Amino acid sequence: MSQADLAVKTRRRMGSQRRREMAGLLFVLPAMALVLVFFLIPLCMTVWMSFHNWPLMGAPKWTGLDNYAAMLKDRRFWGAMEFTIWYSIVATIAIFGVAFPLALFVERPGRTTAIYRTAFFLPVVVGFGSASLLWAWFMNVDSGLFSPAAVAMGLTDEPVNLMATTDGVFWSIMVLVVWKTAGFSMILLMTGLQSVPHDIIEAAHIDGANRFQRFWRIKLPLMRRTLALALILSVAGSMLAFDQFYIISNGGPRNSTLTAVYWIFSQSFVSFKLGYGAALSMVLLVILVIISIAQLWLLRSPTGDAK
Repeated sequence: MSQADLAVKTRRRMGSQRRREMAGLLFVLPAMALVLVFFLIPLCMTVWMSFHNWPLMGAPKWTGLDNYAAMLKDRRFWGAMEFTIWYSIVATIAIFGVAFPLALFVERPGRTTAIYRTAFFLPVVVGFGSASLLWAWFMNVDSGLFSPAAVAMGLTDEPVNLMATTDGVFWSIMVLVVWKTAGFSMILLMTGLQSVPHDIIEAAHIDGANRFQRFWRIKLPLMRRTLALALILSVAGSMLAFDQFYIISNGGPRNSTLTAVYWIFSQSFVSFKLGYGAALSMVLLVILVIISIAQLWLLRSPTGDAK
């Protein structure tokens, strides 16, 4: 082959590769546009707002780090953050405690497995707002479901107002959250279980490993990536909890169920301190990023590649 033919072949190969790259770029452009419009631009706008006194009406005024300095003295925000972290820990443990057994139950195909999977996943498609409104009616002391049912079954002599105490509100909402979200975590964990090569499980079974040993020493280590994804989504969703506390408890009783997002909403759209609310949002974002990185680090494989 002559030099001229080689040069032509090289140009054709480079042209073909460039066309494939351009085609790939065209395919991802819509996603890039969505990320730019709905994430990057609002994020930059939020950062800019956090350095201003940004009223609902009127011109914003540059204040530098004043909003962040005021945040350090905001006991209500840090109290809400403490409650949010506690809620996230309890909710994540409860969700995984329900989702993992369900994933193990529906992992293998069977005649009724599809029915069980659908039934367990159905609450996920219900919006959190709708589910919270339904739960608020259930918890009504007079016309709801829980209190009259408890009286009818003889569990209590008089109606029980679950909304009157912090524990009643907290654990009632916890039941709602587990019912609403466990099905999603179940699907993720079931996918991770099914991704474990069957040959490895069979080899361990032949070598004498019992069911618990096969799960603990083989399946669980090979599910690190799935566990990391499910854990990050669960923690992030819990840290951003708002709908259920806004609709059911309105942050009460006595602001004891006030979450971080609820306080940001209150400062931004009730008190109209948009700049201060933006600063609170940035701090919450940084905390979420740190927690997510810590989770990925904890669930990394011994070689440094999460599995």
